[in-house]
Amino acid sequence: MMKQDWKKHDSEVKPGMFIEGKWHKKKYLIKKKLGAGAIGSVYLCDVNGRPAALKISDNSTSMTVEVNVLKSLEKVQGTRLGPYLLDVDDWVSPLGAKYSFYVMEYLKGEPLGTFIQQQGKEWLGVFMLQLLEDLNKLHQSGWVFGDLKTENLMVIQTPPRLRWVDVGGTTQIGRAIKEYTEFYDRGYWGMGTRRAEPSYDLFAFVMVFLHVYYPKRFEKGANPEATLMRKLNEVKALTPYRHVLKKALMGKYTSSADMKRDLIQLLQRVQQHKQTQTRSQSRKKVNSTKPVAMEIGGLTFLAVGYYLLSLLL
Repeated sequence: MMKQDWKKHDSEVKPGMFIEGKWHKKKYLIKKKLGAGAIGSVYLCDVNGRPAALKISDNSTSMTVEVNVLKSLEKVQGTRLGPYLLDVDDWVSPLGAKYSFYVMEYLKGEPLGTFIQQQGKEWLGVFMLQLLEDLNKLHQSGWVFGDLKTENLMVIQTPPRLRWVDVGGTTQIGRAIKEYTEFYDRGYWGMGTRRAEPSYDLFAFVMVFLHVYYPKRFEKGANPEATLMRKLNEVKALTPYRHVLKKALMGKYTSSADMKRDLIQLLQRVQQHKQTQTRSQSRKKVNSTKPVAMEIGGLTFLAVGYYLLSLLL
């Protein structure tokens, strides 16, 4: 589904102005525009000296659905799937137009691709496990992400954790995907339907990590499936994960838990193989500027450890 330009409210919402809720009377100082989606636009705002993200739209029905999704995600015990919801209200502009808006936690971090480029491919396994764990919890709660893409993900620090910044495309399992981006959409590639099911998200999962290495994306060509497999084969950093990623592209996984299990087993096998190879060698230094003790064939030696640590945060 192609994105729409929300020029109507964009012409009324400007940096430096205040938006005051019609019902709760809270005031938000608009700082800058963060982005726009199929439903509305998101702005960085200031509330009582603290940053927050404000999403605004003239489509009150769709905004209500998004708010309900955020509330549902907050009910997933012990999990930070989406941004925290801070406020929901309406705004009447100086011109008399009525808009719906909600305010959520502002997640400051780095785009996934930027982080991987700067910190190294050792983090691929960590983020794959984190994302699969979060998707599994989302799927178990009866939803799929739908519009899963790099733009909707952010790496926050201390320690690095992959977080979702926009859950507007989240759809109940069994329904038609309501919002998608062609590059990540299996329907566009002729690799499946647009029915909301775990395998839909897992296809997009692979495209997220492909996009890290193809930031300008690529065309599907005359044979979309062959194009995907060729592009995956050409990324050396993804070679260790290739078997698992291909299964996801082909729709072989019916749950994110199954894919996560295969990925963990893969990490463990490679780790055991490396330990056998190095057993007779002298102990190497474990201190490093890398975020892990040592790299094993392109995988993170402590990927599972970092993944387990992230579950406690």
